[in-house]
Order: sequence, then structure tokens, then C-alpha cells
Amino acid sequence: MYLAHSETRSGGPPEALKEHLACVAARAAEYAAFFGAAREAETAGVLHDLGKYSELFLRRLRNEVSGLAPWSLGAYAGLACYEWKALAGAIAIQGHHTGLQVGSPSALKQSLNLERLKKNHPCGLRLTEQDHNTLLQRLQDDGLSLPSEPAESIYDPASPSVAGMLDVRMLFSALVDADYIETEAHFQGEADGTKCYRVAGPPLEPEQALGLLRDYLDNLRRSSRSAERVNRLRDDVLKACLGAAQRPLGLFTLTAPTGSGKTLAMLAFALQHAVEHKLRRIVMVIPYLTIIEQTARIYRQIFEPHFGHNYVLEHHSLTGAHERGGGGASEQDNEDSARRTAELLAENWDAPLVITTSVQCLESLFSNRPSACRKLHRLAGSVILFDEVQTLPPRLALPTLAILSRLTERYGASVMFSTATQPAFAHLHTKVREYGGPGWQPQEIVPNHWEVFDRSRRTRIDWNTKKTRAWEDLAGELGSGDNERVLCIVNLKRHAVRLVELLRESNTPGIFHLSTNMCPAHREQVLRAVGARLGSTPPQPCRLISTQCVEAGVDLDFPAVYRALGPLEAIAQAAGRCNRNGNLSEAGRVRVFRPELDGRCQYPPGGYGQAAEVTQTLLNMLSPQGMDIDDPRLFERYYKTLYDLTDSATVSDELDDALQRRDFVETAQFYRIIDQTTINVVVPYDTRAYEDLRQQLENDGRLTRAWIKRARPYTVSLFRPRDDDTVRHFLDPVPLGRHADSEDWYLYLEPTHYDDMLGLKPPKSVDLWIA
Repeated sequence: MYLAHSETRSGGPPEALKEHLACVAARAAEYAAFFGAAREAETAGVLHDLGKYSELFLRRLRNEVSGLAPWSLGAYAGLACYEWKALAGAIAIQGHHTGLQVGSPSALKQSLNLERLKKNHPCGLRLTEQDHNTLLQRLQDDGLSLPSEPAESIYDPASPSVAGMLDVRMLFSALVDADYIETEAHFQGEADGTKCYRVAGPPLEPEQALGLLRDYLDNLRRSSRSAERVNRLRDDVLKACLGAAQRPLGLFTLTAPTGSGKTLAMLAFALQHAVEHKLRRIVMVIPYLTIIEQTARIYRQIFEPHFGHNYVLEHHSLTGAHERGGGGASEQDNEDSARRTAELLAENWDAPLVITTSVQCLESLFSNRPSACRKLHRLAGSVILFDEVQTLPPRLALPTLAILSRLTERYGASVMFSTATQPAFAHLHTKVREYGGPGWQPQEIVPNHWEVFDRSRRTRIDWNTKKTRAWEDLAGELGSGDNERVLCIVNLKRHAVRLVELLRESNTPGIFHLSTNMCPAHREQVLRAVGARLGSTPPQPCRLISTQCVEAGVDLDFPAVYRALGPLEAIAQAAGRCNRNGNLSEAGRVRVFRPELDGRCQYPPGGYGQAAEVTQTLLNMLSPQGMDIDDPRLFERYYKTLYDLTDSATVSDELDDALQRRDFVETAQFYRIIDQTTINVVVPYDTRAYEDLRQQLENDGRLTRAWIKRARPYTVSLFRPRDDDTVRHFLDPVPLGRHADSEDWYLYLEPTHYDDMLGLKPPKSVDLWIA
């Protein structure tokens, strides 16, 4: 008997190859049926481990030999049997262990050249047999068969690059997820050979979920402290979302002011849309972890009591970092079981409501790795919501828009872009079509959104950018009696530190600071303290000096906001923290200033500085009276100017070349939301937590998933320092085992470098060190 796998962990028998191939084929077909590729996925499932029909592989299971490639002949056999109609299946089979390689027919033909594979396998491995026909005969003798006629392929190599590569990834996703699930079920099986499958995620049940959401919104409305005109605005945005949800599947934008209830209105759209079109999943994509955690808490509050723990799934780097609380041994066991279930569901997004990061979602769509791609088939028949979409890097706009439009065209999905400052992506429609999909012409959900913005006016902006402002002068104004409660947002962390130090020197009361120099637990503590002061009676002084990390998803309401000149969308986000609930008797004050020059770069790296200069260019052209951030047409002009003047929406030569060659490896390498590589540094903000984490490392002797989850709230991200950087002297690498250290996780050794207000301050630190 030919085998697929060795004995189970509990001592159960090995798995017959016939059973594994049949189960993977059936499951892959089930997954791919959602996008009409069931037969092609089934064929790939039958062939994916064809090379295991060999005596050599049986010896491998007995640990007598190593270095085999049982997948190569399966990919070759697919092409031999069906020629180019099996192209997508062959690419998927070839990559189901090592990752997708290249999708062009010529490159695949070269990589699957049988004589080359026999003599010089690209992975340095050996084939398990010399003749694929021998393997096919053994497959047939084992009671399995291939279709006599090939299925219509999901992949057309002549299609535009991004669209065609997504088609391959979707088939690949169905195959690798089916293979993971079936392999896991075998090794988790009982001693008698019974497979043990993971718990499946619950269904969406959108009608019930929508009812729960409506009840929550009604209660929120009754208890709201916002001005009545703000509440009416939120009601109208919600009504528009529910109305638009009845439209056909496609691309949508939700352009509505900050504080208009977009987060819950988006969810209402998605649930109603799911009811109308029998969709099975909602994926909420958010750029910032702080917003994700805040959103997840609200969604769990609404749905968890009715649907249980697995209805809302978070998938990001902080998942599981915040424990639910203490309890006895049985309670801890239950928590561990629930946490493990959530981790398994996150591997392939087997949940009805997924909340994830832009990095996780978008980089997976362009990935070549099996672990990243296995969840992609779950996007078929889903509503995908993107919040704060203005954060999408312009250099990635074209391939990103193309891949999302392909999801709506081919995979029965709808995509919504939501923001108060909608980028002018429709301006790129023709260029998007060159990469695939129907282009980018979304439907606006709030058709009269100009009127909505006009009704939402809660601030007045003073543009004071003709002359630079000295930090000493600005600190004096922020510390005056006229600014007892004020938020000041600057572009760089060193600018924030400078202001805080000046305010400290003058003994100004009520100073707070927020930046990514501080770990998440520290920032959360500051936000709680600031929120308490803003809501206190009688009023307490509260002066928050912050970087851009406060500009999105942070529900603070200041009567006055100062903002250093920056990108126009950043200024609008800053204004969203001023008079947010509309309770002031007059418009809130937002003052835009240009900081004094200090001979160093005035902006973060990337296109930030270019966007700030476009803001100043428009200000020079239109005058302050024409710079109305409550008019969406200003942002359309701003983004068009930005794209035209800076050419920032142009795809890099490296990424464009990889896409045109259908090179999955290099595409994944060059499609990166965040350019610079960072490391994770656990800082001594909470001495007890820090020592507990250090002790756990000593006890375990290695980095574990559980340790990472505990460490995340106390972690600061640093751009990877050079070998000669001073900061390296204070970084202790976390051990991976007895003889290796992590290159991504470190403990910070000097507690005096962590300031109670400013966070991590390494000696001779520079802005580029801390991400």
C-alpha cells in the first residue's frame, strides 16, 4: 500500500495515499466551486502528491532517505495529460510546498522539463520516479482516475497580469487549504485511525446579525451625547448604506465626514448586501492596529453574546495579546481552547466576520507562499470593506485596484472603500484596466455627499503657513490659558519631543504625549487618561502633543487642534478630532502651521513630504478661503494634482517587470505595504510584565507563539539598525532555541532609556530608528 503520511501523533496508523488524494480533491473542489473551478481543483487535488506513488517515498517515511520532491511529477503529469488547459493546476501543484513560482507557459515548461528535473532539480531534490506514466498507472490501480476531458481552466495566460495571477492564486488557495486541512486532520487523528477535523467557523446569518446591529444602533442613538444635527447626519449615512446595499455586486465608495458613523454604517451595508446576494463572509480591512482593536471590541459586544466567540475573528500581529482575564484551571483550559480555535480559524479566515490589517490582506493577495494564500478562496462571495483607504501607498494603487476589481468581476465579491478623504482613484481607471479587471469606476453610496459634508461643518481652519513658527513660540501659545484643552499634531517624533520638553520646562499643567516611541500598552493608558480629562467636570487641563498616530480611529474631541503642515488628508483627519460631537456653541478651531526649519528633513520618509508640498501648492493657488476641507471636490483636485505632479501612482520598474513576467516570487518581494524592514523590541514600560517575559524566555529556552502574544503590548517597532548603530548595544536577541537567536525579536536592556512620558529614547536616537 502506498502512503501519504506517517503515523498520527497519538499512534494511529499511517494514511493511505489513495485516501489523502481523494479527500484533498473533494475538499479543493468544494472550495473552488464558489468561483466555478471545482473540476480543475479536483484534478489538481488528485495529482498534487502523485510522486508519493513510489517505493522511494515509502523509504522516506521510514527515514531511510531524504531530499525528495514528490510534487514535481504531479505538475508534469497534469501538463502531459491536458497540455496548457492544465496550466493553473500545474502551477499550483508545483508550488503547493515551496510556493508559486512563475506563471508564464514558457517559464513553466522550462521549470518542468523532465530531463532537467532528473538531472538538476531547481530545489536540489530528487524525483521519486523517472517516469510519470508509472505513477499514473499506480494511481489508476489504486482506484483513482482523472477526467478524460480537461476542465475549462480558470487561467488565461494572455489575460492582463494582475488578473491572471489572481486566478492562479485562487486555485492555488483552494488546493493548499484543502491539503493543510486534510493533513492536519490525519495527524490529529485518534489511535484507531479516525481523523480529527478542526472546528469549522459559524455561518454569517446576515439577517439575524443585521437585526442585532440595528438594535445596537438604536441604543447608541438614545444614549448619544452628540449634538442632534450630528445624530441626524449619522442616521442619513446609515440610511444611504442600507439603500445602496440592494444594488448589484461591484465596487463602492463611502465618502462621509469624520465622526459620521462610517464604521457601523459600513457593517450595516455589508450585512444587508449579504442578505440581498446570499454572501457568506465580511472582511473588514483597517490600516491601524489601534482602530482594529477598537472596532473588534464593538463588533464583539454586538455579536458575541448571540453567535459565540468565533463569529468575529481578528487576524493581525496583536491577535490574542490582551487576555480575557484570570480564573481557575478549568477556565484557563477553556480560554486556551478558545484561543487555539481562533488561531486555526485565522489561518484560512474560516469565520463570518474577519477584521484584519491592510498589510495582511493586500500582501496576501500578491503573495506566493502557501500559508499566506490559503485563505484567499474565502474572499469569493464576500464583502470586503476598506476603512481609511487614503493610507494606501500611491505606488501600489494600480495593481491593488486591479486585483480588487478582479475579485468583483470574477469571484462574486463586492468591495467598498471608505474614508472622509476619498482618493481620486477613478482618475486611474484606464491604467487600472491594463493590469486586469474592469478598471476602477466605483459607485458612491452617498450620492449627495457634498451636502452631507456641508451639514457636518464643525470646525474653522486657520491656514498660517506663509511663515515658519518657532517651537518656543508655539509652546508658549499651547501653554497659555486660552488653550487649556488642546491637541497639537506634528509630523516627526523629534518635533513632538521638542514641544513636550519646552512645555515641561515651563511647568505647564496637563501635558500628554503620544507617538510610536511608546508601546501599545503605554499609548492605551495615555488615551484613557486623556479621555477622562476631556470628559471631566469641572474641566481639567489637557494638552496632548502627538504624531500622526492619533489621526485615525481615535475617538477624542478637543475644542482646539493645531496641525503642522502636511498632506491634505492628514489635516482633515486632524480636524476630525476637533469638535467631533458638535457640542461647541461655535466652530472648533484648527490652526495649521509650518514648523521652523532645523537643517534636517521636515517630513517622514516616502511621499509624505511631496503630499505636504501639494497641499501648500493648492493653498497658494486657491487662497485660504478656497481650501475648504469639508468639500470633497477639493480632495479630488488634491489627489489628481498629487498623482500628476509627483507621478506617485506609477508602479515601480521592479514590480511592473515581475507582474509582466508573471513572476510570483518577485511580485511578492516587491509588493510591500511598508517599505522598510522593522524589528520588534520589548521595552521595560511595565517592569513586572517585562521581568515576567524575560523569565518565561529563560524557562522555555526559545521564542514561542504564546510569548509573542504576551509581549506585543510592550513592544516598540524599530527600523532594523545597522551593525555599527549605538542602539545595538542595548538589544538582546530572543533565542529561537539552544543554538540560534531571532533576528526579529529583541529585549531592550537599559530601563533608563524608557521615559514615562516620551517612551523609548535610545542615546543619539534619530527619527528613522523607531517605526
